[in-house]
Amino acid sequence: MPGKILLSTAYLAPVEFFSAISLADHIFIESKENYLKQTYRNRCYILSAHGPQLLSVPVYLGSIHKTPIRDIRIDYSKRWQQVHLRAMTASYNSSPYFEYYFENIETIISKDHEFLFDLNLELMELILKFLKYKLTVSPTSDFEPVDNHKNDFRYKISPKIK
Repeated sequence: MPGKILLSTAYLAPVEFFSAISLADHIFIESKENYLKQTYRNRCYILSAHGPQLLSVPVYLGSIHKTPIRDIRIDYSKRWQQVHLRAMTASYNSSPYFEYYFENIETIISKDHEFLFDLNLELMELILKFLKYKLTVSPTSDFEPVDNHKNDFRYKISPKIK
């Protein structure tokens, strides 16, 4: 699958994203689609001592109705940053290299990004750097209709699809 692939934005994307891009040289992140609830766009799962734990970035409710994902604002009235960082620390503190990786993730999550898309993009670029993937990541300039192209993973990777 060398070449270009199309993905949706994701908060701390699951391994399926990185498996899909492992042979790509250019990633396009969909920035013009309407926000979809209950997707990886604002949530991730970590493995805690009690099993999978959902972490969700709160967004303003008024911004989710037919609003492009690029314009979805993060709701900072909730203490989500502290909750996410504590959950990651509790789950992975004894893992090898935790301190090396966590410091960078903590810095990004602790920033007050106005938009979900910007937070997700910065986290994805960091993880790609950790994985030593040398490729270009670009937001889309127009919405591409879904055509089931083999390199279009926007709706193929979802927490609802097992």
